[in-house]
Amino acid sequence: MLSIGGSGPWNFNGWRCIFNGPNEVLSSHRKNCVFATPEASIGFHTDCGFSYILSHLPGHLGEFFALTGARLNGKELVAAGLATHFVPLEKLSDLEKRLISLNSGDENAVKAAIEEFAVEVQPDEESVLNKQSIIDECFSKDTVAEIIKSFEVEATKEGNGWISPVLKGLKRSSPTGLRITLRSIREGRKQTLPESLKKEFRLTINILRAIISADVYEGIRALTIDKDNAPKWNPPSLDHVGDEKIDQVFQPFEEDLELQIPEKEEHRWDGKYENSPYASFKVTD
Repeated sequence: MLSIGGSGPWNFNGWRCIFNGPNEVLSSHRKNCVFATPEASIGFHTDCGFSYILSHLPGHLGEFFALTGARLNGKELVAAGLATHFVPLEKLSDLEKRLISLNSGDENAVKAAIEEFAVEVQPDEESVLNKQSIIDECFSKDTVAEIIKSFEVEATKEGNGWISPVLKGLKRSSPTGLRITLRSIREGRKQTLPESLKKEFRLTINILRAIISADVYEGIRALTIDKDNAPKWNPPSLDHVGDEKIDQVFQPFEEDLELQIPEKEEHRWDGKYENSPYASFKVTD
């Protein structure tokens, strides 16, 4: 059982899922949990609160994961602080039965039940989390171009063979997506979660409207429709993506067009479908 982004109530059936950013996708093998945020690679940005969540990881891991789309397994999710508990697949059914038997949403009771089945884990020796000193050195740079240049230097050093495939993917990604994502992560470090969500809403709308680039549509075409893996980015390189263009997608909307976030407790949904307006909807022919 994984609680993504420690401060929130995002509980997932970790050992039956692949995590792709905030999305939950069933794994064909139903064994391994894999988490990634590859949105920048197709010209999009890290959304659904992850510009806030990733930005609060240790050092500059947030920039690294957001820009490279690097994958984390279950053990790494716990070690990085993106998950609170690690429950092996063989114990999951028993945990589910235990949680159902609680018949309670009490946070402490749920936590205690999970801890009965959770096991202590450490990332493998070759885990990217053990490369944080290199990641912090490179991904603390001011711009995407400087990050790539620093990463290239590290790739030439002995023992850093792990960098080459990551660097290849980084260079293949949408220049516009990379620039937007880096700025969003850096802003997220100074924002509250509601502020980050509002910013991400603006980015999503402006990217989908293609106000500075249609890369997201080209990325989707190349990776999921035609599957030729040969996107033609426009602009084609980082030096063609001007600061004034990036500023445009971050511009606030008029107040009535901004994302409206219920910030008072009485406005929160209790999470029960039967208490929602949708329960009263009738199916018509």
